[in-house]
Amino acid sequence: MTKTKTPFSLQVRIIHRYLGYFLAGIMAMYALSGSLMIFRRTNFLKKEVIEQRQLDVNLDAAALSSALKIGVKVDKKEGATIYFKEGNYNEESGIAEVKQMKLPFLLQKMEKLHKATTESPLYYLNLFFGASLLFFVLSSFWMYTPKMPVFIKGMYFALAGAVLTIVMLFV
Repeated sequence: MTKTKTPFSLQVRIIHRYLGYFLAGIMAMYALSGSLMIFRRTNFLKKEVIEQRQLDVNLDAAALSSALKIGVKVDKKEGATIYFKEGNYNEESGIAEVKQMKLPFLLQKMEKLHKATTESPLYYLNLFFGASLLFFVLSSFWMYTPKMPVFIKGMYFALAGAVLTIVMLFV
């Protein structure tokens, strides 16, 4: 019995198809979180959350910034209470009250995944996803043979997309 060799273009199409199905949920999540991140400097979909944190007593502005992981710029001081844009801190009790605008839990998690760095194990997923997207880009050129009208038309769209990308880079 002779085994028929599957043409390379067909193998690429099969991988493209099933990888696309496999990554459909992740692609949707990245699309949503990427769109949401456009509004990250606004309060779009965010709610004010007030947290009380117990810190060490008698912290100066630099130590307070470090402890709260925000840039504390002192607005005023009344007695033992230091007031800053995001809240206040009592030097005697060590209690800080911090107001922050936060996304709902699920959206926060999506944004965290989208912005994962090498300090997070999630960055492996980002690397895999980036490599998969690159595969989608390259494999799309093996979907049809170069002589087919749909391939030629596709090349015009690819060229238009490349021009749009260059324009967007310099805007």
